[in-house]
Amino acid sequence: MQKDLKSYFEETEGTGIMATADAAGNVNAAVYARPHVLEDGSVAMIMRDRLTRKNLLENPKASFLFMEKGPGYKGCRLYLTRTGEESDVEKIRSMKRRCPTTDADPDNTDLYLVTFRVDKTLPLIGAGDGK
Repeated sequence: MQKDLKSYFEETEGTGIMATADAAGNVNAAVYARPHVLEDGSVAMIMRDRLTRKNLLENPKASFLFMEKGPGYKGCRLYLTRTGEESDVEKIRSMKRRCPTTDADPDNTDLYLVTFRVDKTLPLIGAGDGK
């Protein structure tokens, strides 16, 4: 990528898709917001206790596809390995980029901050240099 991941995800709007698989190889894809890029270069995603998180507990490998808002096919693909998670409500709340939810958990207590090592970054289209 031309920009570093931290500035890229802070400055670029778009749609993200997280793909995971369970221990048996059954796949799932879900819409996710832009990841938070941490100081050490790892990324973090705020997740509910649903299928994506369940799959990551069984199989730590994931792929995140990000398509930039606008014409054409611009974006990136991140190949990830889950390295941990935490459920500190205040930390998660401070990292959220949008308004609090109005669903069944208005206090956002059923959330996890899941961290990943970035194993490889590729452009949205093409092979790229495979960093």
